[in-house]
Amino acid sequence: MNESSILVVALAAGLLLGAVFFGGLWWTIRKGVSSKRPAHWFLWSFLLRMSLVLVGFYFVGRGDWRRLMACLLGFIIARFCVMRLTRTPVEHSHFPAKEASHAP
Repeated sequence: MNESSILVVALAAGLLLGAVFFGGLWWTIRKGVSSKRPAHWFLWSFLLRMSLVLVGFYFVGRGDWRRLMACLLGFIIARFCVMRLTRTPVEHSHFPAKEASHAP
């Protein structure tokens, strides 16, 4: 494989790692809030998610800073994707709508 295709694979691996990490965080929050023992959910989820990401970065990077940066970029992109996909609509806002501020 040439260098650019390796970086694309590293970017894709970062996207996958980020989706697992931040998707797992979203899932943990939803489960932990309604649990009788939320500290266990948050602790074990954090340890599992962090372990997976660290091992993933270790194997993807293989000591090459360009691979690590591509993986990190994918990880950050995945963060924004998960944030957008898991966003809940705001039903009631404390601020008036912009259109209301233009009324006489």
